[in-house]
Amino acid sequence: METATARVIDLAPQRGLTIAHVNSFIAAMDNTPKTKSIYYRAIKRFFAFIDTDQPTKADFHEYRQHLSETVAPRTAGLYLTSARLFFTWLEENGQYQNISRGTKGIKVSKNHSKDHLTPEQVRDIIASATNSRDRSIIMLMITAGLRCIEIARANIEDIRNAGADTVLYLQGKGRNSKDEYIKISNSTLKALMAYLQTRKDPKPTDPLFTSEANRNSGGRLTTISISRIVKNTMKAAGYDSNRLTAHSCRHTAATLNLLAGASIQETQQLLRHSNINTTMIYLHNLERIKNNSEQRIDDLIFGGTK
Repeated sequence: METATARVIDLAPQRGLTIAHVNSFIAAMDNTPKTKSIYYRAIKRFFAFIDTDQPTKADFHEYRQHLSETVAPRTAGLYLTSARLFFTWLEENGQYQNISRGTKGIKVSKNHSKDHLTPEQVRDIIASATNSRDRSIIMLMITAGLRCIEIARANIEDIRNAGADTVLYLQGKGRNSKDEYIKISNSTLKALMAYLQTRKDPKPTDPLFTSEANRNSGGRLTTISISRIVKNTMKAAGYDSNRLTAHSCRHTAATLNLLAGASIQETQQLLRHSNINTTMIYLHNLERIKNNSEQRIDDLIFGGTK
């Protein structure tokens, strides 16, 4: 009987890598076109840094150090992971040594990189919206935790009834169909209906939110445009921080939901997280917000004086 032995690949870097290797790796990935594009750009960044078609382990370690010193941890982690997967795939297919083996990853904080808003701040921001469209977008994102891509993909016909509730069906992140929905809150529904009444002869298949720019009037808003709308409205309300962005609306939805007494499972369903551990981050942050240990110590030492 034949004895199983470990497969040993001993490919010296004398065979240079080309763009064809990268293209083959991307083609073999079972991911969405957007994800493939991200990996492609990340791997090209690696080759732009090393400036050689015969990279070594030393090159990979140097690249990791460069990333840790020049870009944000989350971005650095993405770039490094992309390059690692590429070289792992190359070795598995007998095309090049896995020069990433043994390289440590880049530690990424489990805390969110964006801040959430308080109810008072939310009211200020909504009041600063210059039109019914922007007001509806922000209210929908905050009360239902929607992402920019979900706002951009929504059509008028996606508003339906589910029992006694009015809902919006979504094509979520990484999804190919609109198979999930969120309930539209009463205040948000009123704002949304007021906005739709300003539209001229809207069709069911039209985008739920349309551009008002001259060159794209009536067209679908892009995620960049939606992010800009939210950010500009925040600035108009006096909240100008690089930690407050459109994604802060999603963080706000989760945090306020938990503060209002929702369970972690209800918040997971609201945000449509496939893994509850992702939602647990909000619970940990909330526990820290409620922990007033510092003031208790202050009161014990200084008798509660200010």
